[in-house]
Amino acid sequence: MADKKPKNKQVDEKGEDFKYIVRIANTDIDGEKPAITALTSIKGVGNRIAQYAITQINFPPNKMIGHISDEDSEKLVQILSELSDTLPEWMLNRQKDFESGDDLHIVSTELDLVLRDDINRLRMIRCYKGIRHETGHKVRGQRTRSNGRKGLTLGVSKKRPGA
Repeated sequence: MADKKPKNKQVDEKGEDFKYIVRIANTDIDGEKPAITALTSIKGVGNRIAQYAITQINFPPNKMIGHISDEDSEKLVQILSELSDTLPEWMLNRQKDFESGDDLHIVSTELDLVLRDDINRLRMIRCYKGIRHETGHKVRGQRTRSNGRKGLTLGVSKKRPGA
């Protein structure tokens, strides 16, 4: 009975400074995921940008993001905010912005706001895409005869013979 093991082995394996939830760019990230996979849960950050950001702070890509220090997480936020200046133009998610004309990379909740503004602008100028958004139809040219139906009539209705 002299060998008493701690009841919670996870605390010993992960350490005292492990964070189960990491907050980066207004997004809660699961601390038990690998760093690159975890960063892709931020809107506007894909695999390439996550890999770029992780290599910039010299953090091991396969190490759990919960082990990241506060300094490194601040550096990550700084890197994500300066993506427009450091990445090549073809990697950015908003090239030739409508209002400013600049090439931008937008991340997190700002991405939702910009998308909503774009859709509202399309509605206001009454273009085809804006009208389709308004009426709730498909916008990008998909077929609507058999797919994307809403409402009570879902089956195929055939004409009665002789009617």
